[in-house]
Amino acid sequence: MFAYVVKRLISGVLVVTLVSMAIFLLFWYGPSSPAQPICDRETSNRCTQAKLAVYEKTLGYDNPVYEEYGKFVKGIFIDRTLTIASSEYECTAPCLGVSFRTKQPVKEELISRMPATFSIAIGGAFLYLLFGVPIGVAAARRRGSVADKALVSSFLFISSIPYYLFALLTWLYLTITFEIPLFSDTGYFSPISEGPWKWFSGLLLAWVALGIFGCTQYTRFTRGAMVEALSEDYIRTAKSKGLPARTIVYKHGLRAALVPVVTIFGIDFGTLLAGTIFTERIFEIQGIGWWSLEAVYGKDLPVVMATALFSAVVLITANLLVDIVYSILDPRVRLS
Repeated sequence: MFAYVVKRLISGVLVVTLVSMAIFLLFWYGPSSPAQPICDRETSNRCTQAKLAVYEKTLGYDNPVYEEYGKFVKGIFIDRTLTIASSEYECTAPCLGVSFRTKQPVKEELISRMPATFSIAIGGAFLYLLFGVPIGVAAARRRGSVADKALVSSFLFISSIPYYLFALLTWLYLTITFEIPLFSDTGYFSPISEGPWKWFSGLLLAWVALGIFGCTQYTRFTRGAMVEALSEDYIRTAKSKGLPARTIVYKHGLRAALVPVVTIFGIDFGTLLAGTIFTERIFEIQGIGWWSLEAVYGKDLPVVMATALFSAVVLITANLLVDIVYSILDPRVRLS
């Protein structure tokens, strides 16, 4: 187990390195200079080639790409002094740079937006499992019945709708058309300064949209895995021994059926933690996803780099945890 975890961590470091290099090169050799947005803002859209050259020099874009990438990697471990326009900024390690738009340290902005994204991810993932797994188990136990066919058909219909459209319609109908008071004020509010109820009510609609849409696929995954598990020989042996139906289904069948569900859930949860762009944008939640979208539009290289690295680290960690849990749920699996 230990050797496997070490190997996965080493491969994870390599993946994060490749991601950072790819983002760096895409911006460096892109069709327009990353210094162009800064020059436009600082000169009130009167940026000339001479002024652009000055900004490129202060940002280091006149240096070789490997030299500037080396400075970025070095800043992960030691403090740096960064120059943007005519101002200098102290960036403490791990230094992810200073935002070209806000002139704030990227690390501090990333940390400040984590609670919003984590709140969405945890609430949405909880509803995935709370509704998806029990409904899937119930459908598998009643395989072929009218209720089973109705559930499968309705969930297939919901999952065929693009998520951004589903979330947008949810927001429009529940907040604008029906004006439900509980959903009137969406967004992230700190549970410490605004209170737990304000935090809960602000995120509830986003959780509902994520939960309903996400539980459809978990219902189908669970149902398929349960149907397969309940047809295994050991289930028939348990039935012949006279074990109660609940014991057979939930102790023996569900444990085997959860293995593929946990695998998918780990990746989905990691993706949610990395930032839910559509959810945050539609429900006006200032999280990592919305922040990364603004950074792409504004060609804010330090923010794009930070969000890409954060996403890579989260997904790699999620994959590793899934493999470990997989081996616990299924004793036949051995990590090597």
